[in-house]
Amino acid sequence: MTTQDMEMLRRAVRRGNIEWRKHALQRMAERDIPRSAVLEVLLAGERIEDYPADRPFPSGLFLAYVGGRPIHAVAALAKEAERVYIITAYEPSLDVFESDFKTRRKT
Repeated sequence: MTTQDMEMLRRAVRRGNIEWRKHALQRMAERDIPRSAVLEVLLAGERIEDYPADRPFPSGLFLAYVGGRPIHAVAALAKEAERVYIITAYEPSLDVFESDFKTRRKT
């Protein structure tokens, strides 16, 4: 995801041009992650991974600390529509990520 893509994603989020996938809302409810936390991750967080092969739109993994809690959000950007699709959100595990919650542990 380029810098321009990030600007477009954040602009779409600020405008509310977002589609919350059913799976994301279900998982967020199970994990006690409010929509406002996901929005904060996308607006102020750091993009830590890109998934350019994702379909129908490339997506990315974002990290931010919300109320001291690390939150990962996966979102895709439909560039032509300037629409953001929220795919999932979760609290990263130290079983999968290093203590910075950015680096995946080597298996």
